[in-house]
Amino acid sequence: MTRIADQPADNTSDTRALVLAGARVVTPDGVWDGASVTVERGRIAEVRPAPGDPGAPEEHGAVDLSGHWLVPGFVDLHVHGGGGASFSAGTAEEALRVVATHRAHGSTTLVASTVTGALDDLAAQAGALSELVEQGDLAGLHFEGPFIAENRCGAHDPTLLRDPDPADVRKLVEAARGTARMVTLAPERPGGLDSVRLLRDLGVIAAVGHTDASYEVTRRAVDAGATVATHLFNAMPQLAHRAPGPIAALLEDERVTVELINDGTHLHPSVLALAFRSAGADRVALITDAMGAAGMGDGSYPLGPLRVEVLDGVARITDAGTPPGTGAIAGSTLTLDRAFQRSVTVDGLPVAEVSRSLSGTPARLLGVADRVGSIKAGKDADLVVLDADFELVGVVRKGEWVVRP
Repeated sequence: MTRIADQPADNTSDTRALVLAGARVVTPDGVWDGASVTVERGRIAEVRPAPGDPGAPEEHGAVDLSGHWLVPGFVDLHVHGGGGASFSAGTAEEALRVVATHRAHGSTTLVASTVTGALDDLAAQAGALSELVEQGDLAGLHFEGPFIAENRCGAHDPTLLRDPDPADVRKLVEAARGTARMVTLAPERPGGLDSVRLLRDLGVIAAVGHTDASYEVTRRAVDAGATVATHLFNAMPQLAHRAPGPIAALLEDERVTVELINDGTHLHPSVLALAFRSAGADRVALITDAMGAAGMGDGSYPLGPLRVEVLDGVARITDAGTPPGTGAIAGSTLTLDRAFQRSVTVDGLPVAEVSRSLSGTPARLLGVADRVGSIKAGKDADLVVLDADFELVGVVRKGEWVVRP
């Protein structure tokens, strides 16, 4: 099995220390101005407050990051592709191209999302991708479909959708060989609630999404064990004053983490602000839902068995006879560094909250917060350097530079 050439998965034999000094460091205890982070053997060895002279690195050989932000590496729960490649191709070559693309944009931890396909095809994809989880390139697998609603299918092939029969759900989870982390389903379909209970018992996240569920059915799904809202507001009934639907049920329940796509297309800024006010950064996970065009330009791209046309950075399904730019939105071309920048500079959200929604919250949800998701001694040295305008200028993964300032 191949690896990303410039990023070894394990740096524990490297005894060199890396010191990053002078940045505004976002820690679990707040923002430390002019702080210093020391990295040894791929892990954070120490986080120190600013020295007496904040204008200079505090020791010889330190990388001077004065005027920059240092935040934890991003954790993307929901990504389908990037760099012209797709996880649904089911090959190590394409999957590693996706990983490399998003890693260069600060996503140091990725969950690979599939799209709706035939059950046997999805099982084969899971088997291939599970090897990349086992060797540390991916943090797990997410099955988005085929257990979703026909009239909320978005960029999923409606001819391949099926009811979430627990036996079929188990088949996919078992094909992932212990690497399945999340399954998105429509709980109103026959077998939906039983499948939520099965996933809970198997230790796999059950996510409500691409659904036509009522408020009441969504509440029952959460009571059965569902803990994630797949890209809240998108591909589900909208909030209405007499029929609140799934949005209200998912926003109001403290057991649920809500995914949001902040690319300027999927959500209006006021809706993003509403979600943050209602759920708080500890229950918001900013995701990309990116397809193969992420990190690329406009053009035609595959998304599972469908074709997607990207125009002005917006991905839409290409149907016969449909004018360009008018089909259903098909994921995004977003990278999480852009989501960070937009959340702070356009939406005015506090830096620490945005960082938590991009790193700490998804890491906790995945059960890996002991290793990633925050800047704290003992954790993996997964770090992102942003300039004063929140443009990404550096990425460190497990103590090694992926992008160097």
